[in-house]
Amino acid sequence: MRGMAMSKIGILTGGGDCPGLNAVIRAVVKGSLYGYGGKIIGFNNGFKGLVENDAWLIHEEAVSGILPRGGTILGTTNRDNPFRFEIKGEDGRVRYEDCSREAIRHIERWKLEGLIVVGGDGSLALAHRFSMMGVPVIGIPKTIDNDLLATEVTFGFDTAAATATDAIDKIHTTAESHHRAMVVEVMGRNAGWIALQGGMAGGGDIILIPELPFCYEVVTAAIRRRRDRGKKFSIIVVAEGAYPEGGKPCYQEVISGARRLGGIGPAVAREIELRTAMESRATVLGHLQRGGTPSSFDRVLATRFGVEAVKLAHNNRWNRMVCLQAGEITSVPLKKAIAGTKRINPEGRQVKAALAVGTSFGQNL
Repeated sequence: MRGMAMSKIGILTGGGDCPGLNAVIRAVVKGSLYGYGGKIIGFNNGFKGLVENDAWLIHEEAVSGILPRGGTILGTTNRDNPFRFEIKGEDGRVRYEDCSREAIRHIERWKLEGLIVVGGDGSLALAHRFSMMGVPVIGIPKTIDNDLLATEVTFGFDTAAATATDAIDKIHTTAESHHRAMVVEVMGRNAGWIALQGGMAGGGDIILIPELPFCYEVVTAAIRRRRDRGKKFSIIVVAEGAYPEGGKPCYQEVISGARRLGGIGPAVAREIELRTAMESRATVLGHLQRGGTPSSFDRVLATRFGVEAVKLAHNNRWNRMVCLQAGEITSVPLKKAIAGTKRINPEGRQVKAALAVGTSFGQNL
């Protein structure tokens, strides 16, 4: 049954891509059309499209068949901030300007009731800033890192964890055949959710996460105990944000000069080989975790999030983020959603379950 007619809502996907983005776009477009007779305007390439008015009316035909596709038909970027937008002059010099007012003018020109922002903490923080300027906003939590507050899980995480699990499964055969210590570095930024989930599912012997700074002596002792029991190989799963006690996370320099987490996997492999004389190798999964077909869980969660976002907009309940709590889809104020980072509780049940089956976290827990 159709509700009251709704005019137009904008949507953009910001930050890093992840499996399930197209499922959200599909749900928003179809949920708006079927439920309320509304139209959806898509902004290409995240907030960049909002600043540059790079937008289009998303017809139903455009979302046909995209449910199982990874990536996003709208494109995305994690570098463009409307409040500090990069502008390159004819002379090649770069300057930064506050283009937020221009972005708002484009929302007004399209005569949008509001804007749906699909993203992680960075994109949702920008959405909140726009809401403070009077733009009606609905947030949809998206990140493979699963580090957003107020929601039990973000879409994209399940697929990323499954990708990590599959890689760890494959690493096992090489580790066992060559009697090596194999280190698998996974994403997650400053939260260890992918490492913990993928490590447990893949049978990782040692899991290193940012929430529990590790000790190399404890790591190598765990490897030696395995060798003493006849286990001639070890699998070490390490989150990109993990670091040793008294140390700092590893960063890699990129061409633009921005620092990004990465490099702890190879560092751990080198240290293990030096301390144990056991041949060690590191595999960095990197952006493999962002790509590919979304799992059924992520497709369904993304669809539920998208439908709820349209419902909130129709009911004029703006400046909120949809979320999953106790298995049900609900929403919280956007300000609350971005108030902090959801990290692993070292005393939590999942960590205790891993410890119970002999997993080491590089600490004497």
